[in-house]
Amino acid sequence: MDLEVTVSRAQIYGFYAEAFLYPRENWSQELDYLKAHLATLGIPQVIASLEPYELETLQRAFCQTFGLSGSLCYETEYGLPHEFRMSQELADIAGFYRAFGVRCGGAVQERPDHIAVECEFMHLLCLKEAWAAQQKRPDQMEICQDGERKFLGDHLGKWLPVFVRSLELHGDTLFVQLARQFQAFLAWEAQHLGIQVQPLEASKLASTPIVEDWSCAGCSAVSEMCPSGGVA
Repeated sequence: MDLEVTVSRAQIYGFYAEAFLYPRENWSQELDYLKAHLATLGIPQVIASLEPYELETLQRAFCQTFGLSGSLCYETEYGLPHEFRMSQELADIAGFYRAFGVRCGGAVQERPDHIAVECEFMHLLCLKEAWAAQQKRPDQMEICQDGERKFLGDHLGKWLPVFVRSLELHGDTLFVQLARQFQAFLAWEAQHLGIQVQPLEASKLASTPIVEDWSCAGCSAVSEMCPSGGVA
């Protein structure tokens, strides 16, 4: 696979790993770089009209989109029948990370199924693939590509469509456009990697039961804002 393509893929995943976290730095200043990488891959640009924003604007948009009453950005919150299955899925995701020497932690503490963490993992896999290509190590390239195919098919690509749909219902226009662009990129990715992703069907999903230790369910603010005790 072309090295420039692999590097562009890595940079796109890296951009979204930042964009789907609370903005402490102004990632919108990198939008032109994102657009350039999308152009390298020949992906139509949903975000062509977006321009850099002030940091405070990004922060307000993020809070509106991902705040208490906004959209969920955790894979296992969508459609699992019970909390035991949730634990199994989290363990499976963490298993992917361990297999490639990745551990969650550091400055940003998030669950392994957060969309930004999953993007960061794919970013790292693409960088590992690019390094293997530079070193002329086809065996290691294939290992990385196989990991990308499996993780995209089993996790990130599977739940991304319902994540985008939830943003369309609750999110700020900025993040809706970003998410739609990311969905277009993942559709290109699936074709590039030679896989067919079977997405979750939004019409058949119910919210995964809340595990209180992992949620805000016991918080008085939730009780006041969401009398049912769930997520609005």
